[in-house]
Amino acid sequence: MKFVGIEIQQNRIRDSIEEHIKRVLKHGRYINGPEVKELEEQLSSYVNVQYALGVSSGTDALLMSLMAFDIDPGDGIFTTSFSFIASVEMVHLLKATPILIDIDPHTFNIDTQKLEQTIKRTIKENKIRPRGIISVDLFGQTADYDEINRIAKKYHLFVIEDAAQSFGASYKGEKACSLADVATTSFYPTKPLGCYGDGGMIFTNNKALYKKLISIREHGQGKDQYDNVRIGINGRLDTIQASILLTKLKLLDEEMNMRQRVAERYNKLLKDLVEVPYVRDCNRPAWALYSVMHPKRDEIINILKSKGIPTMIYYPKPLHLQRVFQNSGYREGDFSVSEEIAKRIFSLPMHPYLQEKEQEEICRSLNDLN
Repeated sequence: MKFVGIEIQQNRIRDSIEEHIKRVLKHGRYINGPEVKELEEQLSSYVNVQYALGVSSGTDALLMSLMAFDIDPGDGIFTTSFSFIASVEMVHLLKATPILIDIDPHTFNIDTQKLEQTIKRTIKENKIRPRGIISVDLFGQTADYDEINRIAKKYHLFVIEDAAQSFGASYKGEKACSLADVATTSFYPTKPLGCYGDGGMIFTNNKALYKKLISIREHGQGKDQYDNVRIGINGRLDTIQASILLTKLKLLDEEMNMRQRVAERYNKLLKDLVEVPYVRDCNRPAWALYSVMHPKRDEIINILKSKGIPTMIYYPKPLHLQRVFQNSGYREGDFSVSEEIAKRIFSLPMHPYLQEKEQEEICRSLNDLN
């Protein structure tokens, strides 16, 4: 049984992928080739934003977005305590201060009530200058952007939507990656829309910010590559990866529907065995992962492993407890929801091609615990 099922999808579209790659080999424009621009245009249209910029990874997309907002030492960026390290890591790289927020116990996304409370406290303490919010759409379900954007406007903050796991999802009828000042996503191979290497995309409706991001992507380029007007990075998306994504994009809506059916089957089969994912009525997740909870998680994982069923734990240790941040002033007990979720959560196989009989096998294995 496959946890993600990349090979199954590849077998379905291999001829088309190889044809797209051959076109790149023929024209030889491996950097900034026409496929990159075509992908940017198609994805901006798909998401319904004005500008999309192909970049080297989802992590670099976060870094470049923060750079575009001129983040400096002394600036504070509010983000979630329960996520992959990249969102906090990029803030540290720019010598700014990540200010962590606990999560909603149901959606696992940033708790908006605690977000506003922390912003108020930070302003009152007057030690760190609040600048922005990075909201992570965890496991493919978008955060509460109406409330996040309301808070941001109230306190004059920008919002970055970290949609690394939610491309293809929607919130109140609007696509993920269209819900904030800037949105970033990842095309890591296991994502709902993934390439065969690293890649990412930045989305915005702000023309001035978009032009700045183009410069940052090319080493701070001005009128040409030897005119440098700011500090930037080498953040380009490879043409071959763009060509692969163009092929896979044709399947995305179909695969989103397939993922939804897989999730619905899981919900029905597992509702009495584990705590299944909670989805807000206004959301349609991308189902990048199907994550459940149980107090006997480790015992369950061992049972499934003995039957050849793969699992993963995202994330076993919240960010405030990571050793690299031990001098950040946070300690165990500061974010009780994140800490409790981290002890019970684990992810089951999830991909569009997961068969009903495979899901029934997982259900039977879980029944062995009782």
